[in-house]
Amino acid sequence: MKISIITVCYNSASTIEHCLDSVARQSYPDIEHIVIDGASPDGTAEIIQTHGQRVACLVSEPDQGIYDAMNKGLALACGDVIGILNADDRYADDDALTRVAAQMTERNLDILYGDVAFFKPEAPTKLVRRFSSARFRPERIAWGWMPAHPALFIKRAVFDQIGTYQTDYRIAGDYEWVARAFSRGTWRHAYLPEVLVHMQMGGISTRSWRSTLLLNREVLRACRTNGIATNWIKILSKYPLKALELMRS
Repeated sequence: MKISIITVCYNSASTIEHCLDSVARQSYPDIEHIVIDGASPDGTAEIIQTHGQRVACLVSEPDQGIYDAMNKGLALACGDVIGILNADDRYADDDALTRVAAQMTERNLDILYGDVAFFKPEAPTKLVRRFSSARFRPERIAWGWMPAHPALFIKRAVFDQIGTYQTDYRIAGDYEWVARAFSRGTWRHAYLPEVLVHMQMGGISTRSWRSTLLLNREVLRACRTNGIATNWIKILSKYPLKALELMRS
């Protein structure tokens, strides 16, 4: 089973090396790493080029946003399973993808999801919070829950049936895809109770209150577009649990 990892980036010269090394160190033998760069002017593409054959494919050109870039990666991917790893992030250990492949093969899964742990840019070895995907259930999409996207692994056949990411979303295109997938198909899915990815804090969805507001507006639209009954009360009700998760960390 081949695993395709797609990384999209823009002006990621300060972090892309760690991401590339993380994928290259994986013990799983059949990995294809595709990197889509939005024509970064900071030397990101040049850094990627120094990794040679460890990167199966590099595209560096302007795009229409993060989900357009992800779709470019999906169009190029040859793997049976697809994962998305952000340029600021890295796998938790060198055997993460080996465990993912074993679980998906042994349990005949279409979708597998695990946890991510957050770190601050200035202290990459100190994990400050764990995002657990354990609370996710398809019926909880209406409440704004989804699996942690960097720790979400999906069979290519699911994308072939459901389609790719909607590019008119700025922040919640991954949420919309999850809402669409679980409202239009019955997939063999499971939660792996492990941290699979270390994720840098400060992503686009958590930068400011404006980003949080836009995120939740897009979540509301994604549910309604896919026939999932929801409202602002449902969507905002997840934040006390997130606050409790932060305090426990």
